[in-house]
Amino acid sequence: MLAVVHVLGQLLAIFGVTYALPLLTALIFRDGTFDEFAIAALVTSGAGLVIATTTRKYRRELKSRDGFLLVTLAWVLMSAAATIPMLLLMPELSFTDAFFETTSGLTTTGSTVLTGLGQLPPSINLWRHALHWYGGMGIIVLALAILPLLGVGGMQLYKAEAPGPVKDTKLTPRITETAKALWLTYTGITVACVIALKLAGLSWFDAVCHAFSVMALGGFSNYDTSIGQLRSPLVETILIVFMLIAAMNFARHFVAIRRLTLGPYRTDPELKAMLFVIGASIVLVSAVIHLDGRYDSFWSALRHSTFTVVSIATTTGFVTEDYEKWPPFVAYWLLLLSCICCNTGSTGGGIKMFRTLLLWRQAFREMRLMVHPQAVEPIRIGGQVVPNRIAYAVLAFIFLYFMTVVLLTFALLLSDLDFVTSFTAVIASINNMGPGLNRVGPSTTYQSLTDFQTWVCTAAMFLGRLEIFSVLVLLTPAFWKK
Repeated sequence: MLAVVHVLGQLLAIFGVTYALPLLTALIFRDGTFDEFAIAALVTSGAGLVIATTTRKYRRELKSRDGFLLVTLAWVLMSAAATIPMLLLMPELSFTDAFFETTSGLTTTGSTVLTGLGQLPPSINLWRHALHWYGGMGIIVLALAILPLLGVGGMQLYKAEAPGPVKDTKLTPRITETAKALWLTYTGITVACVIALKLAGLSWFDAVCHAFSVMALGGFSNYDTSIGQLRSPLVETILIVFMLIAAMNFARHFVAIRRLTLGPYRTDPELKAMLFVIGASIVLVSAVIHLDGRYDSFWSALRHSTFTVVSIATTTGFVTEDYEKWPPFVAYWLLLLSCICCNTGSTGGGIKMFRTLLLWRQAFREMRLMVHPQAVEPIRIGGQVVPNRIAYAVLAFIFLYFMTVVLLTFALLLSDLDFVTSFTAVIASINNMGPGLNRVGPSTTYQSLTDFQTWVCTAAMFLGRLEIFSVLVLLTPAFWKK
């Protein structure tokens, strides 16, 4: 346990360095927040160094189960540390709401309890978006990329942190090199997004903020009306492209860039399935809202449905229109898309398309075996046989996913919250998507929730970002047995 605390102290010290971005922003814009961010940086790094120094003698190679404990505690601790500047600069904000906001940032959920975003100091807005960007690829993976001298089992941390069911594939022989490769790819695409948004007419500040959000598939904006404030079809098109890029497997991006070929994309079954589902949904939603008479022309309906479908399906949560005013079928279909569309190895949330494909093929295999009981039919995805252990793990994950949704929904219902708000708030939180429906819809915030309800949604965000297993395994007696 103390070995985990030692590494946790080192990670906290590293996290203090991330305040460099808001500190620089405070200097550039002279928004009067420099002192508060400096205090936050000193407190965070100082506390981390004290913890790491006092537990140095317990330093050792971490085991697999240590990785799960470290990752869970790290996300909670970083979210708590990130509240310091917000609490100093916004004394009206309770710790519950500040922790919800920073957790929403780091888990790339994009839910908010704040209003008047355009009037916030630029450094606060950038800090919110930077949390998205750090959390998108993962703080632990970042630490592995820049501090291999942590002296811990890198692969154990990578497996505990990385999203998706397949975590054994390394891009390079060393795990630190893999982390660096992913972060360089992530950073390079982010820079391309910033430049594209700037060329589309945004200010450098707006371009950076929205690029951080879109690459993390987070959804924070520095405007209350989100992307609707910009009213630019060109900006929407650029965001659509980068949302789809961020929803793909970043390992594919790395290989494609290194080899200068599109081959990795052509052979990716997850990508093909995601594009098919999103494309078909765009046509379906466009037709439904056009026939409902929401827009004067089909092309206007197509524009708004394309952006909304891509945004919600990729768990980004940007909005240009209040889709809750569209026919109810559309709103619930969008929630379904947020559960299944993102690829393994992306910055998105939800069940992931790999698991959806596997369950789909497992269901049809079982039906064929009912007709031909003696047949031997392995499950194949992308021409590769999926080992039974992965199939069993996926089945277990799906069960835990839905049971978690049910239990957390009942917890919110127990607090006298209506069913639509309860169910959609949990779905939006566990999928790290952001807006739900009714009291937490796309035109509102989570500000109206009680403290208890806010903590339930916060727990759902953590469970979703760490893919449930990494957290729930800590509650099993076997985990704590020597």
